[in-house]
Amino acid sequence: MSREQAVKGKPSVSQDESLKKLRRFNAIMGFLHLIQGIFMWVVSNDKTYPIFTNYLSFDRATFTLKPNPQLLYQLRFGPAVALFLLASAMAHFYLSTIGYQKYRENLKKGMNPIRFYEYAVSSSLMIVLIGMLVGVWDLGTLIALFGINAMMNLFGIMMEYHNQNTKKTSWRAFIYGSIAGFIPWIVIFLYFMGAVSSGDAKPPVFVYAIIPTLFVMFNIFAINMVLQYKKVGPWRDYLFGERVYIILSLVAKTVLAWLIWFGTLAPV
Repeated sequence: MSREQAVKGKPSVSQDESLKKLRRFNAIMGFLHLIQGIFMWVVSNDKTYPIFTNYLSFDRATFTLKPNPQLLYQLRFGPAVALFLLASAMAHFYLSTIGYQKYRENLKKGMNPIRFYEYAVSSSLMIVLIGMLVGVWDLGTLIALFGINAMMNLFGIMMEYHNQNTKKTSWRAFIYGSIAGFIPWIVIFLYFMGAVSSGDAKPPVFVYAIIPTLFVMFNIFAINMVLQYKKVGPWRDYLFGERVYIILSLVAKTVLAWLIWFGTLAPV
């Protein structure tokens, strides 16, 4: 039996009540993200990180091509941190208000595309900021990190869409998404280890906490999906996994935001 067949039909009273609770839960989470986002935007200092272009230039002395790093922009970190919190707030408010009916219909089918669209923006921005903390300042690399992490989340949508019509769960989209999601962390670890081994250019202490903590949290999202599709324990109910996603999202964004704030954004 497919997931769609298993959940199709009129919802039970208990399921209907669970959906109403999820609506309230989304509204509460929206406010928690919003409050933190406003705080980060307003109270943070003016700390910036550089973004460089690294286009080739022609060296007339040696008649060779070589990189020509040029400062493109100084990114204020306070508003950047606020943006991934505010993106989550907007998604939660949408799901609890004008998007609720569609949200409800999708949950009955065992899917929530809005979740992954929001993650494609917010978690990709988180990845970019983590990368910048360890010295990934090249514009092209930052765009690539954002894009491939966003694709990981779009594979999450495909996982849920595709398995509406399968008798047996297909893990193809999950596997491809996991590969995509792992690549930005390879880049981050390479830059982190390069900075650590260089001696004088070691990352700030708080970065040592951010990288392993967020790496584990990002992987817990994937574990939650596995438990949903394996129907392990309370994950037999898709709505339980939805609540776990919401809690994980709040925890991951809160941890990253406050580690960055106490590490570099708190006013002196």
